[in-house]
Amino acid sequence: MKKTLPIIALFFLSNSCFLFYDKYDTLLLNGLVFDGQSLSEQPLDVGIKDGKIIAIGDLEGQSAYRTVMLNGTEIISPGFIDVHAHIERIMRMPDATSFIRQGVTTVLAGPDGRGPSPMGEYLDSLETYDLGINTAWLVGHNTIRRKVMGTENRAPSSDELQAMKDLVKEAMDNGAYGISTGLKYVPGSFSSLEEVIELSKVAAAQGGIYTSHLREEGLGLIEGVREALVIGREANIPIVLTHHKAIGKPMWGASTKTLAMVDSARKVGIDVMMDQYPYTASSTGLSVLIPTWAMAGGQEEFKKRVNDPVTRKRIHREIMFNIENDRGGADLNVVQFANVSWKPDLNGKTLKDWAIEKGLDPSFTIGADLVIEGQLNGGAQCIFHAIGEEDVQRIMQHPLAMVASDGGLVEPGRGHPHPRSYGTFPRVLGYYVRDKGIISLELALRKMTSLPAERLGFEDRGWIKEGMQADITVFHPGLINEKGTFEDPHHYPEGISMVFVNGKLTYQGGLEGPQFGGEVLRKGDD
Repeated sequence: MKKTLPIIALFFLSNSCFLFYDKYDTLLLNGLVFDGQSLSEQPLDVGIKDGKIIAIGDLEGQSAYRTVMLNGTEIISPGFIDVHAHIERIMRMPDATSFIRQGVTTVLAGPDGRGPSPMGEYLDSLETYDLGINTAWLVGHNTIRRKVMGTENRAPSSDELQAMKDLVKEAMDNGAYGISTGLKYVPGSFSSLEEVIELSKVAAAQGGIYTSHLREEGLGLIEGVREALVIGREANIPIVLTHHKAIGKPMWGASTKTLAMVDSARKVGIDVMMDQYPYTASSTGLSVLIPTWAMAGGQEEFKKRVNDPVTRKRIHREIMFNIENDRGGADLNVVQFANVSWKPDLNGKTLKDWAIEKGLDPSFTIGADLVIEGQLNGGAQCIFHAIGEEDVQRIMQHPLAMVASDGGLVEPGRGHPHPRSYGTFPRVLGYYVRDKGIISLELALRKMTSLPAERLGFEDRGWIKEGMQADITVFHPGLINEKGTFEDPHHYPEGISMVFVNGKLTYQGGLEGPQFGGEVLRKGDD
């Protein structure tokens, strides 16, 4: 998309042509400025030129291609940075509207061990697209392990470990920001602590970070946090405990201990932080209720195992345990279907609804049978209502817990997604800040802007300062809120006035067509 030159006048005098350009591309006037740390006490103006913030102060009366007069209470904030985003479909949905409409201008993609490899080839391809948002990437441990070893449940040979190290290095050489693991998922669940440490050392050598979907977030949560801290210490790598939570009623309240572990680790030099989404439900595949050993080798091997009566009995017993004690939340109503390709009418309904529809008793035994049936049909994306509100608030209050959606690219009417994909950031600012007073506005905004920017090593975004890239979100603090619900998720939030990405006006209340200003960010190019 070619940029239109901001010309305000053209005069012809004495056979000479004089061309006058506006001093600014955009002037935002009369807004409260959050600079990344604190909110201004009085309204200020912000001037944008050539994709950068070039002036802050009293700019009224100066020339600009676009001048926006705010109402004196709207907030001019750095664009929000989402450090856990699932944008696997970015080449099909490059506008990333569901992120932009939340005020998000930059995402860290490739979490949970699912980042692309080879990284260079992927990012080169992505750079050919006009993007709505900036994207930074992690290389995925599960991706490279699957590439080298498939889904085998064993330790790598020395050659295989070296091959995985080479893929991590390739990613870092081509601009990855670090490595992510999904140790709850196949095949990452089959890896040893030593394997993950060795791969993380490669990322650490080039300034990368380590983000981890812990091996367990329910009954094994404490052990999962401890493992991540050991990886950080032994690999000498900064850590993010991603989408930090305590899953399942038996573990509600455990965040008191995990936060104490984080604080203690930091005191001895382990650089650990967290991110969190502001909901009491998670979202992942139905297969999370199935023991990972049963999924080794892929879907065909799973079919063989459930066709063996003895093995099926063991699988069934462990699924029942997970329903009762872990992500299943001890209630079939806790498991809600989000995207079921083989039976779309289940979208939005629960495991209990499915049992009743089939004329079955909604017991844990029947629930386990249906989980097996669902996986044999191809699996499904589900929402699991199994997180305690007190843990959500306690983690949110920790100064080193960043806000992140764990959301994906969604479009109205498609499936039944978790509402976090539409409303994470507005929910924090509306419900938890304004309505509940759980954290201050300034702390919430720091968790969305400068704190993640510091974690990722950004030097040119995340703050409202002269010379910074003009990634800017303007919002009404009294109006901002999510609109989607678990029952009716497909609604964009309210209260976001304008979003600029690298100086391009990407969203303005639906009144102006988008300008795509997003860039593929590569570590080392900042």
